[in-house]
This record gives sequence, structure tokens and C-alpha cells, in this order.
Amino acid sequence: MKRALLRENTFRLLYLSDFHEKEELENQMDRYLEKMENLEDIEELQDFHLEELEYPISNKDKLFIKERILEIGSHIEEIDEKINAVAEKWTTDRMSKIDLTILRLAYFELKFDEAIPERVAIDQAVELAKKYGTDDSPKFVNGVLAKLV
Repeated sequence: MKRALLRENTFRLLYLSDFHEKEELENQMDRYLEKMENLEDIEELQDFHLEELEYPISNKDKLFIKERILEIGSHIEEIDEKINAVAEKWTTDRMSKIDLTILRLAYFELKFDEAIPERVAIDQAVELAKKYGTDDSPKFVNGVLAKLV
């Protein structure tokens, strides 16, 4: 699976994880990734703009996504603290869950993943904001990330 598609699936799962207890996270990840193995189940996930994604998902890609989610989760307090420090007139508890999830993922890529160039992390975050956020999301995400680099 291409890196952008891995990022998008990571974003989706990270977003979903915000609505479940931490104890449920592993189970929720398994259920999501299981659905991605079965083409018959894809219709249930149509709200997630799946038309351009690759199915079924490989075990290697599933492992990457799960590990990434757990890594981000282990840094979530630090990530939110950094976002709160630069997001003028906004705090993470007031942001849309979509925008916040994009910012968390992008900040993680910027600060903890040396394999991803800064510009790519920001560009991909803006693309996710265009696809999943509101009309204001791309500008908001770009502005916050610009202050974080």
C-alpha cells in the first residue's frame, strides 16, 4: 500500500479511537482492519471515502497501521500540549475531531518519524483536511502546523 494510503487508514483509525475507551482500542483496530480484508464488508464503510483505497490490506500494512496508532497514543499528551501551545483561540478540546486527528498525526510525523520530510507531512495533512474536514479545515491545519515546525 502506498504511504499516503497508509496515512489515510491510520488517520481513520486514529479518529475512531477517539470515540472508544483505551481498553477497547486493540479490539477496534482489529475490527476495522478485518473489514478491510473482506471486500464484501467495504459497503459498510462507504462514509469513509474508500473508493480509491487498495483492498484487501496486507498483513504488513495492518501491522504498520496498528503500530503507528499505538505510537501516537503513547505521545498523545505531549502532542496535544504542543498543539494547544500554538493554536491561537483554540484548544484541543474545542477543535473538531477531524482537524485534531489530522494535527495529531501530522505532528507525530513531523517530530517522531524522520523518514517523512516535513513538507510531505504538512502537504498530506492539508490533503486529509480537504477530503475529510470542513471548508476551513485546510487553512486551519496548515496554520497550526506552520507554527509547530
